[in-house]
Amino acid sequence: MPARPFRPGALIAAFVLLASACGGSTSTASPSGQTAGSAGPSAPSTTTTPSTPPATLPPGPVTLTWFCCLGGGDEESQQKTFAQLAKDFEATHPDIKIKIDHTAYEGARDAFAVKVASGNPPDVVGPLGVGGASAFEGQWLDLQPLVDKYQVDLSGYDEQMLNLYKAGGQGLYGIPFAIYPSELYYQLDMFDEAGLEYPPSTYGEQYKMPDGTMVDWNYDTIRQVAMLLTIDKSGKNATEAGFDPSKIVQYGFEPQRDDLRTIGAGFFGQGRLVGDDGKTAQIPDPWRAAWKWVYDGIWKDHFIMSDQVYQTPAFMGGYDAFNSGKVAMNTNFLWSVCCITEAGGNWNLGALPSYQGKVTAPINADTFRITKASKHPEHAFEFVRFLVQGEGKTKMLNAISGFPALKADQASFFTQLEQQKDDKGKNVYPAGVNWTVVTDAIQYADVGMNTESPMPNYNKSLDVLVKYLTKFTGTPGLDVDAEIDKMKSDLQKAFNP
Repeated sequence: MPARPFRPGALIAAFVLLASACGGSTSTASPSGQTAGSAGPSAPSTTTTPSTPPATLPPGPVTLTWFCCLGGGDEESQQKTFAQLAKDFEATHPDIKIKIDHTAYEGARDAFAVKVASGNPPDVVGPLGVGGASAFEGQWLDLQPLVDKYQVDLSGYDEQMLNLYKAGGQGLYGIPFAIYPSELYYQLDMFDEAGLEYPPSTYGEQYKMPDGTMVDWNYDTIRQVAMLLTIDKSGKNATEAGFDPSKIVQYGFEPQRDDLRTIGAGFFGQGRLVGDDGKTAQIPDPWRAAWKWVYDGIWKDHFIMSDQVYQTPAFMGGYDAFNSGKVAMNTNFLWSVCCITEAGGNWNLGALPSYQGKVTAPINADTFRITKASKHPEHAFEFVRFLVQGEGKTKMLNAISGFPALKADQASFFTQLEQQKDDKGKNVYPAGVNWTVVTDAIQYADVGMNTESPMPNYNKSLDVLVKYLTKFTGTPGLDVDAEIDKMKSDLQKAFNP
């Protein structure tokens, strides 16, 4: 597998990209080191669409520009699907022509910035996630007036997912489409060999420790269990005398390590790196605690691998260490399901741990946005509805391997996973996977303060996070509090160059 460096949030449609990485695509790699394809789970083949009256649009003809790829969509097969979707839409809307403006992801941000500055931006942009949109905060059209005008039914979506697209509780800057909740992946065999109970299958359930005591399923419990599941070459776990941290063959825990913000929110709660004034750098106390927890987990307690280990072929070479089959637990987004079979056939999903009694489940999501300077906002809105709610929905979800935000479509997504067969006719996914915990996590999603919320000079600020993520995971002996203070200073410089 190619190396997977820091992932700049949902600037890419990661579920899509991971799907192709597992499928052996030969297309150009994405920024995460993966490519998009069709090897991952497919969206449901059914088309359950909210009831929406047909639009009465201003007279045409008009030409809409559809810009890709600030997120996913670089894969050749996806581009073919996008072209077909454009033709399908044009066939029923003869006064609207769709012009696809495809710029490869690596140059898309710069290209889009130029188009915005020119005063002639594209009309529709997507698929893109929260991070991709945050990089161009202030450039998106509020869809609420159009939702009201055309009486668009949004009742089929979780309120949490609608809130993800509301800025400060006002406006609506996207219609939920593809979502990627977080969950805990774990290896049953490793728990069995250690004589440990499995992680809780439902939120609010306690965990039974080896001595029989019942404890809350929180990050202190995760630490204790993960140390028992971290094994060296001689068979000793990380709690035993004589354990050799230089010869670990199995790690107890692997965080979603692509983004310090995800580590912060996923472990210890929501937060933002910019203050309410929109220009002052800040470090949320829970995030500081989370980063110190991970740092100690790597360099003191040894149940999390260092970056040096993470980059070795034995642990997937910087791709997804859980899939090496040498990691007992991993927190990650739903897109990991695409390739989780590489980890073997005896894994399952559990509830995420809590911190101070509260669970936070970071979420990624892809949809299509309309630029606020679009010359044809109502026509663009009609096209977006076609893609996310109408006849184009299923084909688009399949193209990006997206998990449907529309609640009525979610069960069939998992049914399709359970029915997938390999070349020998065997089930790809094991029986009895706890899929319910995926949708249960939506209620805990970090929508109020999403980890990929806007920051000043967004891309430059991401570079600061890359620097310190690399330092924390690769350098022992740091004064972590001092380094976090330096990071705050560096972020301030990035905010106000």
